[in-house]
Amino acid sequence: MAELVASKHFQIRAAKVGDLTGLAEILADSFHSRTGMSGWIYPLLRIGIYEDLRNRLESSSPRYICLVAVEPVTTRPTDCDYLAGTVEMALRSAHPWPLMNVPLYPYISNLAVRSQCRRQGVAKQLLLSCERIALGWGFHYIYLHVLENNHQARRLYFKLGYRLHQVDSSWTSLLLGQPRRLLLRKHLNVD
Repeated sequence: MAELVASKHFQIRAAKVGDLTGLAEILADSFHSRTGMSGWIYPLLRIGIYEDLRNRLESSSPRYICLVAVEPVTTRPTDCDYLAGTVEMALRSAHPWPLMNVPLYPYISNLAVRSQCRRQGVAKQLLLSCERIALGWGFHYIYLHVLENNHQARRLYFKLGYRLHQVDSSWTSLLLGQPRRLLLRKHLNVD
């Protein structure tokens, strides 16, 4: 896939197998703590993320994409792209088990930005790229989840036009007081 969009310093492109180590680090750092007991299992979590992502990248699903935001070699004194962020998108069913003739919808997951690159427009560019791809797939709505206590992410999503579609409650939110997951949806306009 060719370059999709360029921002001030970052280009958005499809992820490659050679990006896996950097992607696993960005995702592990974004979603798991290195402090306390979590610090002991952090390397195992990163390996698990690496293997899961490798399997998805090597699959031949026509409706799956993993995008990366990269800072090109021209702006850094290294021989390879500097990965700033990532996002995945695939088709998902509203039902947890496969059924015939159940509508599918594009679902964004694993949006993560390297801590040094946050607040520079990377997440916005990744989301806008997913929206263009979803339109290219023939869809007019796109979905994603966010935790109710992730206020920065919620601000970004609402600023970009995502709206609350459904509140997902689970036993962990009810019994353990964990934050609920909010399913957000955006109507995609054809320009």
